[in-house]
Amino acid sequence: MASLLQGFEEVRLVKPAGKTVMTVTATAVKFNKATAIELGYPAYVKILINDKTRQIAVTPTTAKADNAVKFSKPEGKQAASISVKDAAAVTAVLKYFELADAPEGEVSYQAVNGTVHKDEKVVIFDIDGATAGTMKRRGRKKSE
Repeated sequence: MASLLQGFEEVRLVKPAGKTVMTVTATAVKFNKATAIELGYPAYVKILINDKTRQIAVTPTTAKADNAVKFSKPEGKQAASISVKDAAAVTAVLKYFELADAPEGEVSYQAVNGTVHKDEKVVIFDIDGATAGTMKRRGRKKSE
């Protein structure tokens, strides 16, 4: 007698990571959690800029590599987006984005979707596809 479930296959519960997004503000370059997932939660990355194609690439590297930027916590520990606040990295990326003046209590930003290249373990963000916006400033208010 054949098994009732013969020929059936389990549904794989691998959820897509979602869109990879880089958000640039005056003080940080943020990457959403999907970017960390797609890159395999690397502790360090390199941020590369192609001036001719106006693209920014993020790829995993080691802590010892030149220009390594601290990035993600291990899988399961990385709860939210990743903020890169390294002054040199922020300055290098920021020169490709024009941030509008934001109203009091808000922060101006530019956000851009990335394209994942799994085989090369790299996410490429096309600067010209960026969209602008403002968001409420988070954290404590600075005392006057």
